[in-house]
Amino acid sequence: MNWWVLTLTFLAVNLDFFFILLLLLDKFKLRDVVLGYLGGVLVLVVASYFAGQVLAMFLPEWVLGMLGILPIWMALHDNDEDPNSLGNWTPSLTVLVTYLSVCAGCNLSIFLPVLTNVTGVQFVEVLLYVGIFTVIIVCLLKMIGEIPVVKHFMAKYSEILMKVVYVGVGMYVFWDSGLVSHLMKLI
Repeated sequence: MNWWVLTLTFLAVNLDFFFILLLLLDKFKLRDVVLGYLGGVLVLVVASYFAGQVLAMFLPEWVLGMLGILPIWMALHDNDEDPNSLGNWTPSLTVLVTYLSVCAGCNLSIFLPVLTNVTGVQFVEVLLYVGIFTVIIVCLLKMIGEIPVVKHFMAKYSEILMKVVYVGVGMYVFWDSGLVSHLMKLI
């Protein structure tokens, strides 16, 4: 397992949600945001790993690269969930559901090919690493979110930055899975 690739993948796939986390951290207690976000991240990493193991038995990795279309489609269609539209749920559940609704497709499409060749032992290490990294990220975002210039920047540019990240993530999946090189061989 390449830890740098895992770290960059985690950051890339969650970068768009960091903007939403800043908003959630402004609304809810740190503990609630950590619990909800950690739960969502672990659910999607586990789902990606097991889906990847099953799909890898039947499909070559380059076919899985076609899942990169999901984040690109999400960038082109404005279907962002409003965290305030989730009713009277607990703060942790609100964060969890917000994360799953906004990030499920993107996370699954990225982590699925990344975790396809990971062994069971490596997967446990990945879960521990991602769990610790998730908590650190939320704590850092809490501190960053208090900076006035960050609040202004978020209000002005967060929407376009999320779209750029989604397109970049989709392109990464196309490239990393071998889909691009496979298609180039066909030409």
